[in-house]
This record gives sequence, structure tokens and C-alpha cells, in this order.
Amino acid sequence: MSTTDCGTELDLVHEGRGAYGRFGLVVLRTKSVWRAFRNRMASNRLHDLDDRQLNDIGITRHDVVMALNHSGALDDPSLLLSRAARERARHRFARPANR
Repeated sequence: MSTTDCGTELDLVHEGRGAYGRFGLVVLRTKSVWRAFRNRMASNRLHDLDDRQLNDIGITRHDVVMALNHSGALDDPSLLLSRAARERARHRFARPANR
């Protein structure tokens, strides 16, 4: 699975007022919605993986279900999935405390 970058191109938005500034905001919002839709479709394909494959990428089936069910239709579930993977990796690879 690959997801689209979460960054935005801020060069379309200008400080000046006018049609181009508003157009830039519309373009940014449209790109954001399209990115969230593509990432939602990619996240839906995670249901096809088995538990071992999900574990390899650092998430569980529960993480997938929670990300898809607890994000809105236009929200990006990949943000929730990447957060879950980072937390799991932090706990999995944490060094044990010195005794």
C-alpha cells in the first residue's frame, strides 16, 4: 500500500486578495479531499492482508477497523494508521529500563 504525501503546496495561496487567492484555496481543498479519498481506498485494501502481513507493517486488524470507522468520509484514515504504527513501534523497540 502506498499513500499520497500529507503535505500541501502552499505556493498556490498568495497573501493578496482576489480571485487567484480564492482559486488557490479551492485547488488546495480539492487536492486535500482527493488525497484523503485515495488514501481511504488504499486503507480499505488493508482488509485483504492477513494478520501476519499487517503485523509486518506495524498495525493490527483492529487498527484498520478503527481508522476506517472513526474517521469521516472525507478524512484521511492513513494518518490514524501511521500514528498507530509509530506507537506500536515505539513500544516494541523501546529499550528496557536499566535495573
